[in-house]
Amino acid sequence: MATVGEGLDTAVQNAFTRPIPKSAGAQMRYLVKQFKGTRAIAQLLQISQRTVERYVKDQIRKPRKDLADRLKGEVTKRWQPQIRAKAKQTAATTAGIVIDTRAGFGYTAAPGSADDPRLRHLTLALPPHYAARLFQAQEQGATEDQLRQITAEALGEVYFRDNGRRAQGLEVEFTDLEHLEFDL
Repeated sequence: MATVGEGLDTAVQNAFTRPIPKSAGAQMRYLVKQFKGTRAIAQLLQISQRTVERYVKDQIRKPRKDLADRLKGEVTKRWQPQIRAKAKQTAATTAGIVIDTRAGFGYTAAPGSADDPRLRHLTLALPPHYAARLFQAQEQGATEDQLRQITAEALGEVYFRDNGRRAQGLEVEFTDLEHLEFDL
């Protein structure tokens, strides 16, 4: 199951102009350059400082799977920060963000209406202010539930209420998430 936070990260990573370094040594050298030393990297990756130095010198070439995943994740978080910031800024000010999801949508509406959750597949362009809210909440450390709530508000506004043209007062619930993908 995908999460909103992971989907936002993947969308921003798709804006990268160059791929991240492939080899463990190149990834380690990138992190050492970013942190200006090996001690912080060793603590970050939970390995010894000497092991970091051996990766930097290509004395070790193939890390364990768990270390390789952590190393790739840390490099990806820090890769091309200016391009990452520019992509977020563009989405938050002019372009907006596209969401493609397959999830259960329930809603609270006037008495007598059918509010049972239904599985729907939606692909919608969300306005820039929702992209800004999502990125800002993510940067401030919002939980997955909070990110889902913002996403539900956005989908409710754009799809169910048609930007205020119908179904005023409709509250949308975003549940049973099967697929979620964002694109800038």
